[in-house]
Amino acid sequence: MKPMSKSPFPERNRPPPPALAKALLALQMQQLEEAEQLASQVLKSDRGNTLAAEILGRALLAQNRLDEAIVYLAKFARRTGEPSIETLLAGMLAAVGRQDEALDHLRRAVTRRPPYIPAFVELALQLRKTGQFDEAMAVTESGLTFEPQSADLQLALGYVLAEGNERIRAQAVFAKVHAAEPTHHDALLALATTVIWDGDYGRAAGLYRRALAIKPLDDTRIRLGKCLLELGQREEAEALLRTATHGASQFAGSALKAMISVSHGRDLPAAKCDAGFLTRPKQLTVTSGVDLSFATRLTMLR
Repeated sequence: MKPMSKSPFPERNRPPPPALAKALLALQMQQLEEAEQLASQVLKSDRGNTLAAEILGRALLAQNRLDEAIVYLAKFARRTGEPSIETLLAGMLAAVGRQDEALDHLRRAVTRRPPYIPAFVELALQLRKTGQFDEAMAVTESGLTFEPQSADLQLALGYVLAEGNERIRAQAVFAKVHAAEPTHHDALLALATTVIWDGDYGRAAGLYRRALAIKPLDDTRIRLGKCLLELGQREEAEALLRTATHGASQFAGSALKAMISVSHGRDLPAAKCDAGFLTRPKQLTVTSGVDLSFATRLTMLR
């Protein structure tokens, strides 16, 4: 089977110049001030350098300087019309509740040629969030005419189908992506969700384990923990849920809900169904800044 492509711009995968390579490495190593400084230096001599602008925007975001990132990227987008910058900017605008502005940027971005596929993916996501499912479907179908093997676009299509309760079609789409790219993290999570619809918690647990091996995220631990509760594997499930709540306090409610909402009716001991059980012996840490899923998606360059 032909592998699904991920980037509509092969040139974006070419090695960057030395100065930008250093900035990119600094960003990846979470040396955010250095990444910001190096990217800014490049932009002083090359105001239209898109990669430098992306690195600068992401470095500002990772430092919880979202307002500064938005102001800078908005100016860059107006000056250049670069779809990758408009897409990055739109995600930030949506994160602070400026949904209409985000959609405006994305609708412009998908008209650029050559097409920038991540703009189609992000537009479909934001349209789904606002309940505009027909347009979201049209956007994904339009993007697929340009890049029919795009894994991200195929997943976006599956999400729209799932939102429309077309579960069989959604599962088929997710399974297709997973078959083509067995280690695609988002495909593993999406397919696991669809097999849970069928009550196949064993298969879902296996998919979540593979996803955890690729990216050890607390949200995935909670999903796996709930599957294990359904399968009666309580000890491992409780350990996973404890680990998840130690990582970020916003997951405590989800973990507790998972423990008390098992559909088979197996009741946990009353003493354990409290947030204290989930959080002992460590204190929770609070994640600051924009919501975790958005920060995770934007910390690293596409």
